[in-house]
Amino acid sequence: MPNKTVSPEAAAALIADGDTVTTSGFVGIGVPETLLCAAQDRFLATGAPADLTLFFAAGQGDGKDRGLNHFAHEGMLKRVVGGHWGLIPKVGRFAADGQIEAYNLPQGVISQMYRDIAAGKPGTLSRVGLETFVDPRKGGGKLNAITTEDLVRLMQIDGEECLFYKALPIDVALLRGSTADTSGNVTMENEALTIDNLAQAMAAKNSGGVVIVQVEQVVARGSLNPRDVEIPGALVDAVVISQPADHMQTFRTAFSPAFTGRYRKPAEEAGSMALDARKVIARRAAFELPVNGVVNLGIGMPEGVAAVAGEEKLLDHLTLTAEPGVIGGQPASGLDFGAAVNTDAVIAQNQQFDFYDGGGLDIAILGMAEVDAQGSVNVSKFGPRLAGAGGFINISQNARRVVFTGTFTSVALDVAVVDGALQIRSEGRVRKCVPEVEHVTFFGPRAARLGQPVLFVTERCVFRLRADGLELVEIAPGVDLERDILSRMAFRPIIEDVAEMDPRIFADAPMALDVDLLALDLETRIALDPGAERLFINLEKLRIRNQGDVDRIVARVHAVCGALDHRVDAIVNYDATVIYPEIEDSYSAAVASLEERYYRSITRYSASAFMRLKLGKVFARSKAAHIFESEGEARHFLDHHARS
Repeated sequence: MPNKTVSPEAAAALIADGDTVTTSGFVGIGVPETLLCAAQDRFLATGAPADLTLFFAAGQGDGKDRGLNHFAHEGMLKRVVGGHWGLIPKVGRFAADGQIEAYNLPQGVISQMYRDIAAGKPGTLSRVGLETFVDPRKGGGKLNAITTEDLVRLMQIDGEECLFYKALPIDVALLRGSTADTSGNVTMENEALTIDNLAQAMAAKNSGGVVIVQVEQVVARGSLNPRDVEIPGALVDAVVISQPADHMQTFRTAFSPAFTGRYRKPAEEAGSMALDARKVIARRAAFELPVNGVVNLGIGMPEGVAAVAGEEKLLDHLTLTAEPGVIGGQPASGLDFGAAVNTDAVIAQNQQFDFYDGGGLDIAILGMAEVDAQGSVNVSKFGPRLAGAGGFINISQNARRVVFTGTFTSVALDVAVVDGALQIRSEGRVRKCVPEVEHVTFFGPRAARLGQPVLFVTERCVFRLRADGLELVEIAPGVDLERDILSRMAFRPIIEDVAEMDPRIFADAPMALDVDLLALDLETRIALDPGAERLFINLEKLRIRNQGDVDRIVARVHAVCGALDHRVDAIVNYDATVIYPEIEDSYSAAVASLEERYYRSITRYSASAFMRLKLGKVFARSKAAHIFESEGEARHFLDHHARS
């Protein structure tokens, strides 16, 4: 067998004019920097390779010069088809100026396309992207006027709309691993992720293309454990040994054993976040975290939710994930984003998106840059600035619940938390609540039509998506509704009954969120009086969000009343209780079952007129839907009427 090790210059010479090139990487993880630099150097010296089509899934760059920014030279690129553009501003400028054909397709779809190209399929069929800017009815993912070829087609399959993404045969795959033997077998023991390397190699090889892999070292043939080989030598045409500076584990970290999963980091007492706008938003979003659920946190503002979950002792009760394949553990941030420590598993990116697309996420907490009255969100394009959707479309369309997070305005916004209230010292110059989003990265009416619960959390207020638009549901203490919210919006939200955001969010102390979400205090919340004649159920400030919450309440009532030989009178406190709309029917049915089995009579009370109205609707079919304004009224009714 010939030794496949070649110089970077020889590897770059394998790329021909007009080739379609795919590259590995996620932010700065797994980016074949040596190969990208070699291709750039050859182009600058000779003018070749020119007119390339660049085809990539995840963003690969540092927002400045590294990664795919090396291809940002006039004449080097003809077309770019990418998932995330925000880290490659130099290439993005070519797209914005109309110097290259440019497409933005969902990161997960491109990741899955590699497998379909490898399998010789004509393309990838998916629901992902429907009714967003990727849908041919809204632009087909094209980013400028010179981009005319349709890569996305709308199809009907058994009466259901789908998008068909046309396959792109791959001429060259530029990939990265840790160690190769002389036959080209490649392991990835020092890499933080495996990403799509195997699928990309197969796609290039079965397209008749060339596979080039950058590694740290080359060893003798037969030295590698075959179970450790991620890219078989049969798929590899050339191997290049990199310089250490071009083979950092991430674009911020040279090497961390913890990112490989080789070691686990000891539990550390993380410093508490400062109580600023970011923490207020993260704290409110954390109220939505599902116990024992699978969670995706986006980059930027949502990263604070992980820190709050740590402060509130919730991390052991969640599975955090990241789209390049991380399952469990603690995701890293910034230019380490995509890496994680103390993970349960790291799988291929395309497999992670299979799980996401199939509805595996219990909740996704993502950022937002623009939102309109329909609840549509833009995070992908703002005038000449091109961020790209990345995995946002896959994740937001398919998660069972979505929370969008961000400050209410941006640029020069200055807020502070003082004495339990929010003070807006300087308003942001850019309004985020706009008449119509520029780029539809998330289409609110589709989510509402499909019954997907969606929340919008800012530092000063919270909105919920309804079928008829955005409803303002919470406002921060210290905030004036007209001055600080409505006057800063380009549309008027639905306003029915606005609650105050939980005061614990604005106090510089732990919120005891673990007690709330884990229902650790149900024993004190649901209890019998000494004579075992009256059952007190205190649901004050409790959020009944999902079936698990309903089941825990029902189980506690069973535990208290199951052994009794008689029925009881129940009195329920609903002050500041939140029953999420999507669980109302299930909760009502559960309560009806408890009434039938255990209760002689039941009274309910809440100081909120809106809550009393809502309870009346929820329990409209109840045999005893008595709802009062105060505990005293509820007790009086029981004392004088319940047994008559």
